[in-house]
Amino acid sequence: MISVVQLGTVDYATGLRLQQELVDLRKAEKIGDVLLLLEHSPVITLGRNAKAANVIASTELLAQRGVELFECDRGGDVTFHGPGQIVGYPIFDLRGFATPDGKRKTLGAVEFVRRLEEVLIRTCADFAIATNRIASLTGVWTNHEAAQAKIAAIGVHISRLVTSHGFALNVNPDLSFFNLIIPCGITSKPVTSMQHELGHSLDLNSVAESISRNFGTVFSSQMLWVDTLDALLGRTVGVPLQPPSELRKLHKEDDGTWA
Repeated sequence: MISVVQLGTVDYATGLRLQQELVDLRKAEKIGDVLLLLEHSPVITLGRNAKAANVIASTELLAQRGVELFECDRGGDVTFHGPGQIVGYPIFDLRGFATPDGKRKTLGAVEFVRRLEEVLIRTCADFAIATNRIASLTGVWTNHEAAQAKIAAIGVHISRLVTSHGFALNVNPDLSFFNLIIPCGITSKPVTSMQHELGHSLDLNSVAESISRNFGTVFSSQMLWVDTLDALLGRTVGVPLQPPSELRKLHKEDDGTWA
């Protein structure tokens, strides 16, 4: 089972702290697999392989645009996160995931990334956007104005088989922010969004629900939506984490929301 928590807008420093807390708990087997879905305040992040020269905006321009700058331990180069983009952080233990033939095995880093790409390819397809992979490049791409354009970026970190960081799907972001960087260090391919491809904005909750469904399919797992991190971690004080069945019936509540 994968628990899904939708957090709304979170600054990047808070996102890093939450991930580390969940990674520590997952390693200690105090929680199961968790998928965080959120938006970040405007931020440029530099992965382990990043070149500082790929941030082409000046410090003054970044301040003017309200963009923070962070180095982090994910794979990949330079990318941007901001409003209108769904960022997903899977905190997964890679041991024991199901294979297509029904067996279970430990996922390697490459297969894990390929599965993330598949989730995003299927999500884009749910909204009639055809996407694909490009050999030797990580992420999800669409044919855009006669050129392949990146619609989703992926960068992960794996420690003792527990994952952190993840993906960013461009739904309705302000694409001008990507002019502040050379995205992923690739000069020959532009960045696009679901909004740009379709010509209209999308409801982020609908896209998040699609992402959750496709995680369930690709990782052969049930998806349980959890209202808050406090509920996930059992921190709620004075209220049962799951109300008794009679109380749920009284309030006409379901046991949980599944996708």
